[in-house]
Amino acid sequence: MSFKTLVSPLLLAAALASGASYAAPVAEDTTLQVQHIRNATVKITYGETTFLIDPMLAEKGAYPGFDGTYRSELRNPLVELPMSVQEVIDGVDAVIVTHTHLDHWDDAAQALLPKDIPLFAQHQSDAELIRSQGFEDVRVLDGTAEFGGVDLHRTGGQHGSDAIYSVPELAEALGEIMGVVFEAPDSQTTYVVGDTVWRDEVDQALERYLPEVIVLNAGAAEFTGFENDPIIMGKEDTLRAYQAAPNATIIAVHMDAVNHMTLTREELGEYVEDNDIADRVLIPADGEVVSF
Repeated sequence: MSFKTLVSPLLLAAALASGASYAAPVAEDTTLQVQHIRNATVKITYGETTFLIDPMLAEKGAYPGFDGTYRSELRNPLVELPMSVQEVIDGVDAVIVTHTHLDHWDDAAQALLPKDIPLFAQHQSDAELIRSQGFEDVRVLDGTAEFGGVDLHRTGGQHGSDAIYSVPELAEALGEIMGVVFEAPDSQTTYVVGDTVWRDEVDQALERYLPEVIVLNAGAAEFTGFENDPIIMGKEDTLRAYQAAPNATIIAVHMDAVNHMTLTREELGEYVEDNDIADRVLIPADGEVVSF
């Protein structure tokens, strides 16, 4: 695997400390580009086909914090987009919404995305909701689909532990989620894990698809009263992904942008260095492009 763009956790920590952002040039001869926009919003480009995943496009502070979660007094998003909304949308061929929580599919995205853009949802319920918001070409990713020469495979997971899902109100609030594996000829297989904790479904996806790139939502978000029981992955899961997929590069996202994340990029960077896994773990700044 050839890295065209790489930023080490230490370089990232220095950039964050100085208030700088990192934006690397994009090489023209790459077959895969992953651009971290903000939060869990990512653009993935295979050849000439670009997917926008989980768009949260609002201005800083547009929404109240999530009730009953860590630091709920803060307003979301915590930071501005690193570029204009138009730059985020430019070149996008299709949108993938892994689930319809506000930090993955917000009011701004609903208002600003073209209503005729192809859009993939996890099931009929989400698809019907998105259609009710005016979108005309909403498709359910039920198993495998093909778009623009790229095969999309739905993967499973759970947005929190069994203990959290045993509370009916929390189980209803968290709902269902999906991950997505991207495959295309002559390009790296990429696994966007989604908002899940580590479960059998993750192991099964790793074993079945053998991804070479793993996009990991790693901010360790928490509900109040369930401290140390995060509803998405965290630093230990980053290490576990490194060990479980020895030929993969892990791209850690979903940090520093919404109130209930308990793990920062700087803290994850220190953990990555301390555990000697920086050779295959990237922690991109907002707007950064990683090319392969």
